[in-house]
Amino acid sequence: GSAPMAYTLWADHMKHNPKNPTWQNRDRFVLSAGHGSALIYSLLHVFDYGLSAEDLQNFRQEGSLTPGHPEYGHTIGVEMTTGPLGQGIASAVGMAMAERYLGEHFNQENYDIVDHYTYALVGDGCLMEGISYEAAGLAGTLKLGKLIVLYDSNKITIEGATEIAFTENVRARFEAQGFETFVVEDGNDIEAISKTLAAAKANLDKPSFIEVKTQIGYGCPKKQGKAAAHGEPLGIDNICEMRTFLEHHDQEFFVEDAVKAHIADFIKGAETAEGAWNELFAAYAKAYPELAKEWEAWHTKDNISLDIYEKYADTSKKMATRNASFEVINHMAGIVPNIIGGSADLAPSTKTYMNGKGDFSSSDYTGRNLHFGIREHAMGAVANGIAIHGGLKTFCSTFFVFSDYMKNPMRLAALMKLPVTYVLTHDSIGVGEDGPTHQPIEQLAMLRSTPNLVTFRPADAKETVAAWEYALNSKTEPVAIVLSRQDLPFLENSGTEAKKGAYVVAGCDPKDSDIILIATGSEVQLVVNAAKELEKEGIKASAVSMPSMDVFENQPAAYKESVLPSNKVKRVAVEAATSFGWHKYTGFEGKIISIDTFGESAPA
Repeated sequence: GSAPMAYTLWADHMKHNPKNPTWQNRDRFVLSAGHGSALIYSLLHVFDYGLSAEDLQNFRQEGSLTPGHPEYGHTIGVEMTTGPLGQGIASAVGMAMAERYLGEHFNQENYDIVDHYTYALVGDGCLMEGISYEAAGLAGTLKLGKLIVLYDSNKITIEGATEIAFTENVRARFEAQGFETFVVEDGNDIEAISKTLAAAKANLDKPSFIEVKTQIGYGCPKKQGKAAAHGEPLGIDNICEMRTFLEHHDQEFFVEDAVKAHIADFIKGAETAEGAWNELFAAYAKAYPELAKEWEAWHTKDNISLDIYEKYADTSKKMATRNASFEVINHMAGIVPNIIGGSADLAPSTKTYMNGKGDFSSSDYTGRNLHFGIREHAMGAVANGIAIHGGLKTFCSTFFVFSDYMKNPMRLAALMKLPVTYVLTHDSIGVGEDGPTHQPIEQLAMLRSTPNLVTFRPADAKETVAAWEYALNSKTEPVAIVLSRQDLPFLENSGTEAKKGAYVVAGCDPKDSDIILIATGSEVQLVVNAAKELEKEGIKASAVSMPSMDVFENQPAAYKESVLPSNKVKRVAVEAATSFGWHKYTGFEGKIISIDTFGESAPA
């Protein structure tokens, strides 16, 4: 059902070059309806992106380039990992935001070096998921005119006709959210689809939504328009009937010579288009050499040093780590010019506003502060889109307890190896009067259990600097920085060692200890003081700060043994969160001081 619109887009409207799939000024295409992955694999094969017929035959098999849902970084030409419905359209909004910001920063008169569209192909499932509403609301508010959403409107989901659960007027919804909307009554009419795409591209003042009415399983007589075409194999008899209906050659996995010649002509044009852009950029570099150097720098992953640890050396002072993070962010904003970010309407509380850097809005696309509104789920996915697009670093922020709302995009960021930073504040029952709905308990365990997602819970300002330094230099991991609302003392021996995940912050050398005390965040001060009290009683205690279990686990075995010697079995872990996950460090003879219930509304 989607093939005619996909072909029309890729062949006649989308700017892309199969010979250079990462061309920086290509249009972006996101198959938000990732369960239809065979569509994008067919496109990548026919348009000669290097996906072979054998790859298509290995669909969903172990080690193949054609997994069940498209995977970013795994299959060339796939712009993002999609599967969880709605993630694609929301990340496409992030890509469109990145295009607009980079264009405003770099483009000069007669030199539009950033000038491309973002297309998302969505299905009924994407639009039922609430994230699509959040993302579309933001896109409409920002007037992202180069975002075009194609809706495969076939009225079928796994359980049957959509009318059993989904009867809203989708076009009216998108129109209310600030989109220009269109409808193509016949999804096989490529001429009508092409004219509608041209009209959508012409409106740069609003994002566009195109409903294309299609039939699922078109051409397969026994399953056309039925739920059975959604997730069941068609069967060889149905496939033969479909080939006959479509007047197609009866060979399997076969592309006719006429089609190959047609695509070869397209590729020549694509190479010419990229060549023209390369010439434009070369002229741009001569006319604006400083901007050209900046462009290269923004697309290069150099190491960044914050080097402000000494600012927090006075151990007589205290500061909430969210406030320390605010100072780090504003220092960072001055030395990392391509970082943009914001919060879900909580910047005054999460302390994530970059002073003097402006607000990204429909009236000023140069602002570096992003305002996501109260849309945590879409915020996480939009940040993914910005990171995927290239050229920018990004962060997003909310209260730690609401990381639950954006767990899915955080998981996808980890899966796609995107270096997105999450600033998550109000990190414990110390939130107090706000009560159990706002007091995180199980969230640390949730994030720590996510593969390739690094979680830091710094104990003081210096550890906060270290966490940010780690995040800024991450190439393949998203990083969550979990911060306190309450003031925490500056510790004497904290600092850059936090980037190892765990280290001895006070007390004796662990190999000489009678007991090892381990803590994170606001509880580190407790084990530091406990070690001092035990020393008065003649007990040798070592206090270990463990801001990141994830990072500590990746240290050499010798280093881990030096911090937690295997023969030292008397250990206590202290954390104002669930005990889940700590047993691997405390063992059978250890103890965990934690909270395994929800909190309550009371002063901290």
